[in-house]
Amino acid sequence: MIKWLFKYGAAIFLFNTILLSIGYTIALGDQIFLLLMGLYGVILLINPKQISKIIFHKAFSFFLILNIINLSYFLLFHSLSDFAALKYMLARGIQFSIISFSVYYNFEYYKNKFLEHLTYIIFGVIIISLVTNPNIFSGRYSGIIWNPNAFSSFTSMAFVALLLIKETKTKFTIVLLALFFIVSLATGSRDVLVAFFLVFLFKYGFSKRNLLHGILALIFYFLIINFSFETSLNRVSNLGLFSDRFLQYKYAYETLMEKPLFGFGLDKYAFINTELTEENLHGAHNGYLAILVQYGFLFGLLVLSIIFSKSFSYLNKIYLKDSETKFYVYTLVYTLVASVYETFLTGINEFQTILFWFALAFLSFSEFKRKYGDGD
Repeated sequence: MIKWLFKYGAAIFLFNTILLSIGYTIALGDQIFLLLMGLYGVILLINPKQISKIIFHKAFSFFLILNIINLSYFLLFHSLSDFAALKYMLARGIQFSIISFSVYYNFEYYKNKFLEHLTYIIFGVIIISLVTNPNIFSGRYSGIIWNPNAFSSFTSMAFVALLLIKETKTKFTIVLLALFFIVSLATGSRDVLVAFFLVFLFKYGFSKRNLLHGILALIFYFLIINFSFETSLNRVSNLGLFSDRFLQYKYAYETLMEKPLFGFGLDKYAFINTELTEENLHGAHNGYLAILVQYGFLFGLLVLSIIFSKSFSYLNKIYLKDSETKFYVYTLVYTLVASVYETFLTGINEFQTILFWFALAFLSFSEFKRKYGDGD
C-alpha cells in the first residue's frame, strides 16, 4: 500500500482536483485530499530513510528550499494559533513530497502513460457533461464542472497533451482533439486562446503550416463573432483579451503596498483587501502579485527567483526530443505566461498549479537521470 501511494500519489492528487471541481463529488474530493495528506504525513514520519533519500535528493532540492522559506516565514510572522497559515505550510510541504516521491519511484509511468490517462479521464468528464447538459453554446459552458474557467483548464490541457504526445493521429485521436478544442472554446475562457497559440507554436514553430493555421483561425474568428454565442472568441471580441483584469491588478497592488516588505501571511494567497474597494473582486488574478501580497517583497522575490531560475534552466537545457518532455516544458511556459492574468502558482488544490509543480519535478529528475543515470 505504501509503495503504491509513493508511485501514484501525484496522479491521485492531480485527478482529485477534477472531483473537487464537480458539485456532486466535491465532498468526496475533500475526503480524498484529507486522507492523502494524512497518510503521507504519517508515512513521512515513520520512514525517515525515505525522507533523507527523496526530500534531500538533488533533483528535488528546490522543493526543500521552498519548504524552508515557508517554515522560516511561519516562524517569523505566525504562531501555532494561526491554523490557516499552519495548514497551508503543511499542505504545501506534503504536496511537494507527494510529487517528489511519485516522480522518483514511478518516473517511467509519468513519462509514458500518465498524460494519456489524463486525457481519457477528461474525455470521460466531457461525455458525462454532454449527456447531462448538451446545450454547449447556451451561455458559457461548464458541463458538470462548477466553473467554466476550471472546465477550460481541464479541456485545454487535454488538447495540448494529446496534440503533443500523439505523433501519429488516428481517426479517434482527431475526434478527441476536435472535441477538446470545441468544448474549450465553448467555456468562454479567453485563456484557452493563449494556450492554443502556445501549443501550436511548440508543435510546429514558425512554419508555413502554422501560417496556414493562423489564416484559418482568423477566418474562424470572424465567422464565429457574428453569432450570439459566449465562446472564447466572442468574449475576446466583446471584452478584449484581459481588459477587465486591470482593476484587479490595481487593488492587488494597493493591497501589497499596505504591507510591502513581509506581506499578509501564508494563508492570504490570492488576496485582495476588500476594504480598499466596493467592487466585487475575487483575488488578484495575477500569480506574481498574489505571491508578493502573500509573502511581501523580501520573501516573495526569493520565491519567484527560485521559480524563474528553475523553470528557465529547462528551456535552455532540455532538448525536445520526446513529446512527453515537450508537454512538461510547455506546462512551465504556459503557466508562467498565464500567471500574468490568473492566480496560478499559489493554490494547493488547483489543477494547473499542481501540474506546474509536477512538471518542474519531472524535468528536474529527468535532467538528473540524463547526467548521472539512475544513481542517487
